[in-house]
Amino acid sequence: MILVVKQRLNCIVRPAIVLAFLLCLVACDSSPKKVQLQGAVFGTTWNVTYHGAPEGLTDNDVEGAITRAFSVVDDSMNNYRASSTLSQLNSLPAGQIFEVDWDFTLVFNAAIDIHQATTGAYDPSVAPLINLWGFGPEGVTERPTEEQLTIARSYSGLNQFAWDLSDRSFLKRNTRATLDFSSIAKGYAVDLAGDALDEIGVANFMLEVGGEIQTRGVSPRGDHWRLAIENPMRAGVGKPYAAVSVSDVGIATSGNYRNFFEVDGKRFSHLIDPRTGYPIAHDLISATVIHPSTMIADAWATALMVVGTAEALRLANLYGLSVYLISRNGEQLISSHNEGMSRWLIESDNGEMIP
Repeated sequence: MILVVKQRLNCIVRPAIVLAFLLCLVACDSSPKKVQLQGAVFGTTWNVTYHGAPEGLTDNDVEGAITRAFSVVDDSMNNYRASSTLSQLNSLPAGQIFEVDWDFTLVFNAAIDIHQATTGAYDPSVAPLINLWGFGPEGVTERPTEEQLTIARSYSGLNQFAWDLSDRSFLKRNTRATLDFSSIAKGYAVDLAGDALDEIGVANFMLEVGGEIQTRGVSPRGDHWRLAIENPMRAGVGKPYAAVSVSDVGIATSGNYRNFFEVDGKRFSHLIDPRTGYPIAHDLISATVIHPSTMIADAWATALMVVGTAEALRLANLYGLSVYLISRNGEQLISSHNEGMSRWLIESDNGEMIP
């Protein structure tokens, strides 16, 4: 049985976070013992490849463990589900205290840490600005006016909320303020499902949800899991640009090369800088982050896209992230990575890193 969650998390409908295009290389296809399962969730797809499961464990057992984990996130953080914790908080009037669930608290706490680390470049309260620019559920309409941006900024920002994580209480200072876990919830779902697989004895797997990935143990070949980072150029989308060999880590990629609109020849990205209210306008077009937690990799990938290449490398080194960045200079792609990423990159036949 494949569970299909019909309600969508806003992180999937809004393409800002559907940007991890890590493609599994085909070298593991020869193993007769590997099992592959897939389904639909959060408006996208999930896939798992695993092997070496305990005797007697069925595909239904594995699928059930995964989908139960997804349901936890769906119940807590689905913007399209009126009964979710997040939707209930967003619909409240200002000043009303509301108790959130433990999963919400954990994800919000992680988001706050990254918000502070980036001095506001990452912000889970940016939804009003994303919607204003047309990258929400209603789609692109037209470029907002300065007056519209000023109004939207007035009820954006974490200062529009008050919270006490010790008792999981929240309130809004502005009725129009909303939170959006688009850039972190999917990664958290992958982590939860990965832990669920561990609990039932599945030690070797690669689990992917809409591009966010968690790897544990070894591949069916007996070595690390091999993945490819997508070429972000329009002609190369869907093709590998670089490759990594990983185990026991999460991976997420964010980019601005698939979701944008143009006005008078100027491109406007779906990635909004919360500090300015405007789409990002620098040359970084893809950021891949490797971290033990897929949730952390997910959020940081978005944050690094907002701050740009130089600051992304500085923050990655400061906070122990492994990052691979791709920037664009005209029709030329320029890649950069920090020392932490070097251990994961696969070398080509001539001994050089790919590319």
